[in-house]
Amino acid sequence: MTDKPRYILGVSAFYHDSAAALLKDGEIIAAAQEERFTRIKHDPDFPVNAMNFCLEAAGIAEKDLYMVAFYDKPWIKFERLLETYLAYAPWGIKSFFAAMPVWIKEKFWIKKLLRKKMPEFKGRIVFPEHHESHAASAFFPSPYEEAAILTVDGVGEWTTTSFGVGKGNRIDLQYDIQFPHSLGLLYSAFTYYTGFKVNSGEYKVMGLAPYGEPKYVQRIYDHLLDLKEDGSFKMDMSYFNYCAGLTMTNDKFHDLFDGPPRQQETEVTQKEMDLARSVQEVTEEVVLRIGRHVAKTTGMKKLVMAGGVALNCVANGKLARAKVFDSIWVQPAAGDSGGALGAALVAWHHVLGKPRVAHGSKDSQKGSYLGPDYSADKIAEYLDSRGYPYKRFDSAGEMAEAVAGLLAQEKIVGWFQGGMEFGPRALGSRSIIGDARSPKMQSVMNLKIKFRESFRPFAPAVLRERVSDYFEFDQESPYMLMVAPVREERRIPMTEEQKALFGIEKLNVPRSDVPAITHVDYSARLQTVDGESNPVFYDMIKKFEKLTGSPVIINTSFNVRGEPIVQSPEQAYTCFMRTEMDYLALGPILVDKTNQPKFEEDKDWRKEFALD
Repeated sequence: MTDKPRYILGVSAFYHDSAAALLKDGEIIAAAQEERFTRIKHDPDFPVNAMNFCLEAAGIAEKDLYMVAFYDKPWIKFERLLETYLAYAPWGIKSFFAAMPVWIKEKFWIKKLLRKKMPEFKGRIVFPEHHESHAASAFFPSPYEEAAILTVDGVGEWTTTSFGVGKGNRIDLQYDIQFPHSLGLLYSAFTYYTGFKVNSGEYKVMGLAPYGEPKYVQRIYDHLLDLKEDGSFKMDMSYFNYCAGLTMTNDKFHDLFDGPPRQQETEVTQKEMDLARSVQEVTEEVVLRIGRHVAKTTGMKKLVMAGGVALNCVANGKLARAKVFDSIWVQPAAGDSGGALGAALVAWHHVLGKPRVAHGSKDSQKGSYLGPDYSADKIAEYLDSRGYPYKRFDSAGEMAEAVAGLLAQEKIVGWFQGGMEFGPRALGSRSIIGDARSPKMQSVMNLKIKFRESFRPFAPAVLRERVSDYFEFDQESPYMLMVAPVREERRIPMTEEQKALFGIEKLNVPRSDVPAITHVDYSARLQTVDGESNPVFYDMIKKFEKLTGSPVIINTSFNVRGEPIVQSPEQAYTCFMRTEMDYLALGPILVDKTNQPKFEEDKDWRKEFALD
């Protein structure tokens, strides 16, 4: 008689990007963010839908779970909140009263809440620490037998940055920086000050940075951040409001940078671009110094990373190109959503003491295609039920060939294939794709498809074997978490007149022979695509290369601004019809916009999603 499989469910909730992840005897089976089901971006609520998906994906019920792991320790987090409010009393009273009701009602009683939400589950519930969950999510799925571990985010319980070592089935975090000193919260303060949404708009600051000049860097070092050679730092908290107030910055910060924060949805000026560039350069320098110190202290040749700051792919790319480590692996769900996966892995390897086998060349994240999948028959059933016309191909290869031909004609295609991605990046499963050689594609896709700010860059998906032909990069970047420069010979030299342009004026100058994915500083956020983890996507790009000679396409997430990435065929079709996409590829099924009946909705969908 064989032993029953041991299923462990990991859960993260109540800050942002709630999620659930499921292991079967240590193997990652399923994982998803709650936002994809509720359609509320960065949904922090308890991830009931994501948990139900994980159970359904494994074909099990609550009673079949062996253990549940929650991604942090609520009591220690509450202790930090309480101590912080007391330290800043009476100034924090408004913030204190805003935070307390939800703590008293829900956040304290996670064990009780889990039992209530899963009445049939009778197993054990465990609570790893927040950065332990991040570290586990980075090391255990990585391909390395041993590696240095670096976690950087806003804040967990007390820790904001930690590093240590992973070996075999153990992780050991040896050093940390504690709240209120936080690189993640420094970046979020500038996100707030430049008029973007905290915990959502940080990637906009990163995208805006190349339009600016680093004119505020010294001001940041002189007043806000005391940075040491080893990457450790302290912040002058008199400039910040996040400990006691309801905002990130205060009047002293505003005086330092010559005025109040930009109001959301107002014009982005050169000042915001310069601020973005400045905080981005500071962040890169901090990450680089910490990276060097971690390498020296641990003696490790490989590095794994997680935490929200690990989503800063520009800093990651700089660290990779500095060759501080031989190779770097970043958890694709590096933020709090990945904490669910990390918590489950802590339970398996640390609590149960189970061994781990590193694969050496391949990670165990399965391309991060860990979300809901839909069969061709299910997709056809949905389209038939609504009377939407389509063409169904006999094979995925035929469909890939058809789509490659459409991209070569500069058509924009919604691409919905296989399991949905776990993490914030679309990786060729829920993507909008186009021809990277087209000089007009960035503007068209930003303004007519995504309905978002024109300055936002698009990422390339490139065949793994051709990456170094186009970019100064010779490693894998399967999760779009590394930025690298476009190769010199592919760049278009700028005229003296063009060099004199400022800010957004730089946007319309073609920079290379793949202009739609070349940012204004000649960089690109890379996704390398291989034939193993996503064979259909790879096949389609390969066919596009055969038609055009180019192994590079645009890959952006399948959603409009403010909307979570689409999860189901219905959501994909709706998003397709709301925008100026030309075709929709759902599995082996192709939908042509020109053949569709008139699409009408009862209300204005643009009011459905809160702007990010």
